[in-house]
Amino acid sequence: MFYDPRSDEHGLPHNPWTALVTPRPIGWISSRDADGTPNLAPYSFFNAVAGRPPMVMFSSTPRKHSLNNIEATGEFAVNVATWDLREAMNLSSATVEADIDEFRLTGLTTAPCRNIGAPRVAESPISIECTLYQAIPLVPKSGLECSTTLVIGEVVGIHIADAAINEGRVDTTRIRPLARLGYMDYSVTDSVFEMLRPNPDVALAEARRKGWIDAAG
Repeated sequence: MFYDPRSDEHGLPHNPWTALVTPRPIGWISSRDADGTPNLAPYSFFNAVAGRPPMVMFSSTPRKHSLNNIEATGEFAVNVATWDLREAMNLSSATVEADIDEFRLTGLTTAPCRNIGAPRVAESPISIECTLYQAIPLVPKSGLECSTTLVIGEVVGIHIADAAINEGRVDTTRIRPLARLGYMDYSVTDSVFEMLRPNPDVALAEARRKGWIDAAG
């Protein structure tokens, strides 16, 4: 099938878009409002976008409490949602009033950050402290209506549980992070495999041997 999302209906009983770019890491965003009330909410449009210095992004559709808090205070934390925390993560996605503390709602524990005032999830093995770099309302060239804001954060602190480190490396299988798939589906990382980047000369020689490129290619 093919459809142009600017003008066509996909014709399926459920929107396929969120099932196409998967798995997506979950940004479990903790923040606080100007009065100090904590907030916690998961965002499935989230990822790392730079390494030096590290930066992350997530998008809010429409404007939600997290975005209001981040714009008011200029800071937030990203907490890794794990298999063991799946029920709390899901519960924190409930749409509640701004004065509701999702940490209490989910039974989670707040822990202080080092370089920002927003709290982090004590039970999460990984927490990333961020300051707001930019909040960008998205304006499609197509002219279609859009209520999404892209939030970019600069990382100013990283918490890693000692139990997540194995022989000097972060062991993803010990963390078991959740990822969002399409619809209401999720996955969990239980196993990993390694592939080293190929030597360019070896890659070219192999491609020539198989006839994928000619000898001069």
